[in-house]
Amino acid sequence: MGVEIPEGHAGLVLPRSGLAREHGIALVNAPGLIDSGYRGELRVLLLNTDPAETFRVEPGDRIAQLLLTPIALAEPVEAAALTESARGEGGFGSSGR
Repeated sequence: MGVEIPEGHAGLVLPRSGLAREHGIALVNAPGLIDSGYRGELRVLLLNTDPAETFRVEPGDRIAQLLLTPIALAEPVEAAALTESARGEGGFGSSGR
């Protein structure tokens, strides 16, 4: 089985909170992004954060959820300069919190 995301939309593969709460299972690449050009089967990378318990996935198990969302198909424009902002070039950890 496979997916075909409609043009102008993207698919976001999101974790299921119950798996994290009950079994310590997380998605490695969350959210995973699927563009409308992809055709085929979805694969989900799981991470077991519980070193004491093995987690087995069986056919039909609900391990993730797919959110379809409209996207803007914008064309990049080269700018001669960028406008100022309070954050500026501050990246990870720059908010001080």
